[in-house]
Amino acid sequence: MPTPIAEDAAAHHKTELGAELLSVVARLNRLANQRTRLPLPWAQARLLSTIEDQGQARISDLAYLDHCSQPTMTTQVRRLEDAGLVSRTADPGDARAVLIRITDEGRRTLTQARIDRAAAINPRLDRLAPEDRQTLAAAVDVIRRILEDRDPADDN
Repeated sequence: MPTPIAEDAAAHHKTELGAELLSVVARLNRLANQRTRLPLPWAQARLLSTIEDQGQARISDLAYLDHCSQPTMTTQVRRLEDAGLVSRTADPGDARAVLIRITDEGRRTLTQARIDRAAAINPRLDRLAPEDRQTLAAAVDVIRRILEDRDPADDN
């Protein structure tokens, strides 16, 4: 039976692992962003990625997800729309609302941004030993499963 000290250490390690993972991913993102000239500002690329993930969303939902005001999100969406990267369609469930969707041009732009950002990281990955690349590929699969594991509490 685990002792209270062992349980505390395990809980601390779990918290530490989450914090370390977030810190490392943030640093990796900064490295990619610093060495890449994106086809659109980083905030717009992030928003475009969110819209792609959502499939379609109301501006209010996007504002909630991005932790900003609705007027701020309206401005950001308008910029993407003016660039032909998203489109607005009527919300069939509410005639007063619109849904924002990524366009084919938006997908191409986002794909290019991802390719360009990966190019900043790939030389470092190429220097890894094959076993380390294999470990990293397995970790990416684990992270993908974490992201796909929806917690019902997230819907509240």
